[in-house]
Amino acid sequence: MKPSSCSLTEIQQQIDEVIRFLSITLNIANAHTVEFYTHDVWKRFVAVSPEDVLSAVGSGNDQQREPQHRRSEQPSTTFGFCNDTKRLIDTQELVQAAKEHSLPGLGLCMSREKLLQGLRDTRSESGTPEETVAAFEPDEFMTSKKSHEVQSMSEVVACLAQHCGVNQVIDVGSGKGYLSSFLSLQYALRVYGIDSSSTNTHGAQERNRKLKKFSKAYQKHTKAARTQAEATHSPQEELIEKKTGLNGDEDVLSGNGPRIRSQEEERVLTSSSDINPAVQGHSEQNPVTDELFLSALSVDVIQPASPRVPPSQLSAEERERRKRENLERKAQSRADSTGAVFSPLTSYVTAETELRDLINELEDAVMVGLHTCGDLAPSTLRMFVAKPELAAVCSVGCCYHLLSEEFDPAGQECLQSVCGFPLSQYLRDQSCFCGRNARMSACLALERVALGQGIQMESLFYRAVLHVILRDHYSSYKSEKRVGNVYSKAKSFVDYVRRALRRLELDESKLSDSDIQDYHNTYRVRMDEMHAFNMLKVTLAPCIEGLILLDRLCYLKEQVLVVEQ
Repeated sequence: MKPSSCSLTEIQQQIDEVIRFLSITLNIANAHTVEFYTHDVWKRFVAVSPEDVLSAVGSGNDQQREPQHRRSEQPSTTFGFCNDTKRLIDTQELVQAAKEHSLPGLGLCMSREKLLQGLRDTRSESGTPEETVAAFEPDEFMTSKKSHEVQSMSEVVACLAQHCGVNQVIDVGSGKGYLSSFLSLQYALRVYGIDSSSTNTHGAQERNRKLKKFSKAYQKHTKAARTQAEATHSPQEELIEKKTGLNGDEDVLSGNGPRIRSQEEERVLTSSSDINPAVQGHSEQNPVTDELFLSALSVDVIQPASPRVPPSQLSAEERERRKRENLERKAQSRADSTGAVFSPLTSYVTAETELRDLINELEDAVMVGLHTCGDLAPSTLRMFVAKPELAAVCSVGCCYHLLSEEFDPAGQECLQSVCGFPLSQYLRDQSCFCGRNARMSACLALERVALGQGIQMESLFYRAVLHVILRDHYSSYKSEKRVGNVYSKAKSFVDYVRRALRRLELDESKLSDSDIQDYHNTYRVRMDEMHAFNMLKVTLAPCIEGLILLDRLCYLKEQVLVVEQ
């Protein structure tokens, strides 16, 4: 089932199923790790051993299910929780139910590849040709993780732009401009990156100013290198390095076309408004210069000219570097011919923001956001609904713990008139509330927890035991002051506690080193309880994230101006 093919009623039914599941299980996600021992969290919510939990979660429920309690009269359960005691007694039942109430389990996920194929098929039917540009590899300018995210997101955005017949992209929360730069250079789009931090946008402008000083030397070096390469290449080298491109371009490097490093599914929330089906060509603008290309890169990328070395003596790394330079030149040449540009802007944007006040040359555009933090993601969707010039939206949110909630019982999170959750009228009518700890759990990734069990679990363990010490010896253990990142500097548990006490401005002379170490030894044997409990949180994470994303999809479906794809 495609999300876009679901009716509003069907989406609301799916939301009801997730809410029912979370009404039973959300207490686990909302339990605070700091209070794990002071509130005896394990005994309150779990009636099985840590080993049973870790075994069930670790197996992923792939094997045939066997009840954990082989009794003639098994207590009745709901999603693995005893209906009488409300404690978990069947972890395998919980794991299976969590899978069924995640977005993939509900059948609401579309793979990235199917999404791209659907956009391409629709574009092909409308007669819009696919642009083929020289590959621009971002690995040199960002981490491999960021590179993968940028390349994957860019291809989706470029297909959306061509599907909608637009050439402008508005990147909300653009940060350092990685996505914006790549969209401009690789896909020849005119991109406006909007970020509320002047540090980010000013940094991009300052980088541009500095790199312009290198522009003439860079262009001269590039031209000289190209001339020398043409003069020294042998026919065999020509055959190895060049082949005819898809459009007859004889300068496409063999084996270096656009690529995506992973085929994993990525949840991308997309929706498109009713637009003119006519295909718009690239707008005629002044060509950008080499300075613009350089401005998207780090100063560290600019290297002095290397001494001339015969091709046969080049190392594999040097040959690879020269290939990248050639690809970068081709990407820049493409940008020059189409008027592509990346313009960083500083502004705090909401649904009420008038985009034309920020962008004088505003045309119909696609609005995007990669890692739109907290309330920025729902604000992006509100802007999409409110602005007729926005033809489509592609939003990948993050930092759910920073979302403000309208129905926070404490009334502390939503201090403004418009909150980030719930977004849909359907959940607002139900006064739906998740809780900060649950939203924090939604940010968890199984891989991160698995890889970080050693250091991360010890850090959480230290903090929970510190809370016991503060309860037993200091009346101000519920102080508003935060311990902060003390763990990374501590050499031992004793050192950690003493650093924390000084940070909290408490009298550390009350406790001897042996007193502190005794606390560590007492609770160390229960550390597996904390590990198992956190894995339960990880199990529930996709369901909590699913509710947040379903709320956003429901909001879009509630809008009469949004056309179903």
